[in-house]
Amino acid sequence: MPRVDYQRKLRVLRADVVEMGEIVLGRYDGALSALETKDEELAREIIEGDDEINERYLELEADCIDLFALQQPVASDLRFIAASFKILTDLERIGDLATNLAGYALDAERERYPEVDIRHIGERVRAMVADAIDAYDRDDVGAAREVALRDDDIDRLCETASETVVADLLRTNYGDESAAILEDTSRLLLTIRDLERVADHAVNVCARIVYMVEHDDELIY
Repeated sequence: MPRVDYQRKLRVLRADVVEMGEIVLGRYDGALSALETKDEELAREIIEGDDEINERYLELEADCIDLFALQQPVASDLRFIAASFKILTDLERIGDLATNLAGYALDAERERYPEVDIRHIGERVRAMVADAIDAYDRDDVGAAREVALRDDDIDRLCETASETVVADLLRTNYGDESAAILEDTSRLLLTIRDLERVADHAVNVCARIVYMVEHDDELIY
């Protein structure tokens, strides 16, 4: 019976990690919407909700530690628990980045750079995270590797967006508006950077999956 209960706890842990991923994606979606619409109420809701994610992370972290301490996991179970533990950390950090994005939405004047499509980049990144969580839920190593490959495209999109903003700043004389423009530019560059970081965490999740299922650290860097 104890072993049956242990296997049940492993299944619950997987479900809990997936659920936390869905919560984090909801926060991320809200942050993207707030950036696009400059919805200050929504942005504040995302920021204030960060404590919920942090509390849930600590609860699930404790569950992982209990599984390590109170059971004697075989190698495959040990990798699953360790990978889940690491994936929770990546999800919590994506939640932090969603909070950052919501903070930028309170102040940034996105209209200044309409040629930089934050929504497009953000949705591409969102798909990476969602697909990585799904791959974890299904132990799908092939899907995990495919998601990780998308990171190069995200890097190129972010690099192009950053170069566009900086080039415009350098070639344009904004006169009395220079200080305000510089603040907006800085926030936009931080937005691009944080979207790229979210994608990096999606790659981390994929690396944990490959290690968890195949004991292969090819994606870990």
